[in-house]
Amino acid sequence: MTDQQHPPISVDEMAHAFEEEAGPADLSRYAIEDWLTLAIFWGMALCVFLQFFTRYALNNSLAWTEEIAANCLVVIVFLGSVMCVRMARHIQVDLLYRLMSKRAARLLQGVVDLIVVGFFAYITWLMWRYVAIVGSERMVTVDLPRGIVFYTVLAAFALMFLRALQNFIKDMINTKTVREQAEEADVPQGV
Repeated sequence: MTDQQHPPISVDEMAHAFEEEAGPADLSRYAIEDWLTLAIFWGMALCVFLQFFTRYALNNSLAWTEEIAANCLVVIVFLGSVMCVRMARHIQVDLLYRLMSKRAARLLQGVVDLIVVGFFAYITWLMWRYVAIVGSERMVTVDLPRGIVFYTVLAAFALMFLRALQNFIKDMINTKTVREQAEEADVPQGV
């Protein structure tokens, strides 16, 4: 039997597999920005449902739902990126790390961490300047300042900077880098 083939199981065995206790959920790895992102996601989902319902069921669309949902999506993308930075989940090419010695890979990771910290610091500063220029603009269909969205994106970039700095410090202190810990978390149990 190869690794790709599984032994056949009966329907009874399959049905009983769902009765096994999974244990308590571990929510400790989530931070405040993750929960905020989840809340905004559900707000966006509500807007999209409301837009769909009013357009197709009532044949009288609420125009503001589309703009609010689009702005929620922007906020979700940037706040979700904070979690990706914290957990080292952004897409990366790690082939070089696998081909290098452990010491060289560790040194390269430190250099990459410094570049990432510098990048987020610079982007945060650029966003600060951008918000100063356009932060007082109004939304089209709702009389709210677009600065709500822009300031949230600014806060997300500032948080990405802080999380990248936190990862750099962890990489300098710990024996395993944040990237290595994320790779280990991806390996299924029992493999």
